[in-house]
Formats: sequence, C-alpha cells, structure tokens
Amino acid sequence: MPYVHLVFTIPHTLAPLVLHNKKLLYDLLFRASAETLLEIAADPKHLGAEIGFLSVLHTWGQNLMHHPHIHCVIPAGGLSMSHKSWINPRYRFFLPRGVLADVFRGKYVDGLKRVFRQGELSLTGELQSLAEEKAFHAFLRTVHRHRWVVDVKPPFGGPEYVLKYLAHYTHRVAISNQRLVSLSEGKVTFRWKDYRDGSKHKLMTLTVDEFLRRFLLHTLPRGFVRIRFFGFMANRRRAGLLPICKNLLAADSQQRPIPEITQTDKPPTWFCPLCGGPMVVIQRLTPEQIFWEALKQSNHVDTS
Repeated sequence: MPYVHLVFTIPHTLAPLVLHNKKLLYDLLFRASAETLLEIAADPKHLGAEIGFLSVLHTWGQNLMHHPHIHCVIPAGGLSMSHKSWINPRYRFFLPRGVLADVFRGKYVDGLKRVFRQGELSLTGELQSLAEEKAFHAFLRTVHRHRWVVDVKPPFGGPEYVLKYLAHYTHRVAISNQRLVSLSEGKVTFRWKDYRDGSKHKLMTLTVDEFLRRFLLHTLPRGFVRIRFFGFMANRRRAGLLPICKNLLAADSQQRPIPEITQTDKPPTWFCPLCGGPMVVIQRLTPEQIFWEALKQSNHVDTS
C-alpha cells in the first residue's frame, strides 16, 4: 500500500509568536493539522472515511532558522464509517491540498484567537505591542492573508519507504554531523541546501555564537512529544482498529489498484484551482483547434 506524505507549514510571520510560546503553539500546530486531515477525509465529497496517520514536528530549515512545520505520513485510504470496508482515495495525492490549506489556516487562526482570549499567550519583549486586543486581531488579519502551505510530497511506494523515512527523520536534530565542515577562528561552516535558488548546495559560515543561537532555537519544551498518532493509529484506538484495517485490505481482492509510486517520481506541475487535485496533460491543441472545438461545443457548427 502506498503512503501519503503531507507537510503543513505556518507563515513565517508567525515564527516569533510561536518561538515565545513553543509548547502552546506547537500543540496547536499538531491539533490544527490533525483536525484538518480528519475532517476533510471524513467528508464524502473527498474520501468519506476515517483515516490514521502519524505526525512529526520539525522546527528548522536548512539554514537553521526557525521554520515550524508538521510532516504527516498517512496510509493511502481509510476505513468506512461503519468499519466494514476499506475506501481507496479518488485523488492521486489523497486529498485536495487547496482545501486542506484553507481549512488548516482557519483552524490555526481560530486557535490563536482562543488562546489570546483566554490569556494564555506570552506577549513580552518584541511581542508586547500585540498585547492589546485590536493590535492582535489586526496582526491575525495580516497572517490570514498570507499563503498557507500544505505541501504534497511524492507518495511513499510502500512500507519500506515509510521505514526509511522514519529512520532518517523522526529523531533528527536541527543539523547532522555530516553537514558540519569546519570550526575555525570562532566560526562554524556547514553545508546547506538553498531551496530558493534551485535547491543548490552551498556553504554557510556563522560565528560560534550565532550558530549556537540558531541551534538552540529548536530546543523543545521539557517532556514535549514531537511524534504523535491520530485517527485509527491513535494510541487509544489502534488495538481495536488496526486489525480491522489489515483484514479488510487482505480480503478486498477486488479493490481498485493503486499505482506504485516511489520517491523518485516527480510531483505534478499543475494543480486544479478548485479541488487542489493534480492536473495532467491529455492533449495539446493549437489556437485554431481550440477555436473550432469551442464552436462545436456551442453547437454553432454542424459536425454531422
């Protein structure tokens, strides 16, 4: 069975607020992304099923700056609401990312309003100007207008790819030893990938103080759990529901085949602006052909 890989990212303008409220707003990031997936998957318009997945919190980018995001690994399909059948996805990438991004944004912003209203946010130092209600809601309006991203990664082709992903990423720290190049004259040089410049591999040199400052940005609150399970994979439900999933998948010999997609497959270039599903090129038409096809469709030309 393929496994879907989605990444939920909040706008960079929220990073300072999150950094001053790590436990509270990392928890909100987990909750908003999970509730979004569960809600959209349960909608009959998209899947109409109960799904299960694991979520992993990452807080860093390649340059070690603060970049909170959630990686979700999801079996491609779900249990019917009656738990009597397995439902396969109708979209190649499981759920429409445009819909996911809009719902995720709404849930996260609503969560921010709630914790502000309850007085749970720490708004000190550079954030002190947001302590006044009007200023905070003006800030949220700006955040709401930002582009919220749900990134659709190439799906995992099977359990072996999931295990490979988990082995590499679930227990990583912000930077691995392999990326460190040198420590000389009070400066640290390390390798990084610049995604804004065609994913080119580059070297970055920082003072020791700045390197340590960036590294320590990613220290999690004591006891914080950065790998969590939801849906039929949640701790309280997996014992009863995972055996049902396995039995249904084994028994469903007539299920619609899902193509094996490996990590090397390229994601689609175009996505539908309405449902967020991938678009593929079926046929290319010249301007003249488009004109005549449009006339035929409007019955202005006799095609008999």
